[in-house]
Amino acid sequence: MRKKLITEVAGVIEASVEQVWAALLDDKPGYEMKTEIGEHTVAYQGGWWYRGEWSVTAHPEGALLVHRVFDVADRMTWGVPLANRLFIGFAKSTRESFADGLTRLGNRLGCATRLARTSDLQTG
Repeated sequence: MRKKLITEVAGVIEASVEQVWAALLDDKPGYEMKTEIGEHTVAYQGGWWYRGEWSVTAHPEGALLVHRVFDVADRMTWGVPLANRLFIGFAKSTRESFADGLTRLGNRLGCATRLARTSDLQTG
């Protein structure tokens, strides 16, 4: 499968990997998508180009949640950027949506959360 990374965002959750993983699996998209589940990774794929991958790994403060959005179009690949208005603002809107979801997840688990820094990605 062809996968081109469009954007990546991550956050730290002060809870165990198992708690975050269970909560993540409870919070599935409200629309029909192909779902693939691995060891502490889940991917949702829908439409002709979109694939969102989520992973949970250990972090010194609890768990590191990483979300990556990929372009997986196997046809009309030239049309993906056009269909998404050249992805202008896509990274920012993905980060904002992720931050909102991270806060809701922390509230549900009763723990602190924060967006990750580059150093978190190296330790997670």
